[in-house]
Amino acid sequence: MYKKMLASALLLFFAQFALAEIVVVVHPSNADSLDSKMVQRIFLGKEKKFPNGSETVPVNQSPESNVRQGFDQDVLGRSSSQVSAYWSKLVFTGKGVPPKEVSTDAEVIELVSQNPSVIGYIDRASATDAVKIVEL
Repeated sequence: MYKKMLASALLLFFAQFALAEIVVVVHPSNADSLDSKMVQRIFLGKEKKFPNGSETVPVNQSPESNVRQGFDQDVLGRSSSQVSAYWSKLVFTGKGVPPKEVSTDAEVIELVSQNPSVIGYIDRASATDAVKIVEL
């Protein structure tokens, strides 16, 4: 009985993850057109400005987050451990500082809605009018 309940709970958990659609979000006033290559460059520290010339401030979710793992895999094309190793090398050589990390979609939305320079990602289901979804 316990094994069946555990299996059902795990199935529900993974079904929710599989259904999560990760979207990149910016401040509603940001009129820039961004593609996946630009977003990759921003989150890997290779691009520091939006196309209009304003500063970018990328915000990651915590490495344990399913949203982060999906973003790393789907948008950055790397596993979360590869992204972590990438940033460790840049930090060690003094060539970069990784994006700030927050724990939840709500924290990303709050930061993005308060600062036009911030760019982040969330589960589409969490999106509110406080942020603008970037269609990649």
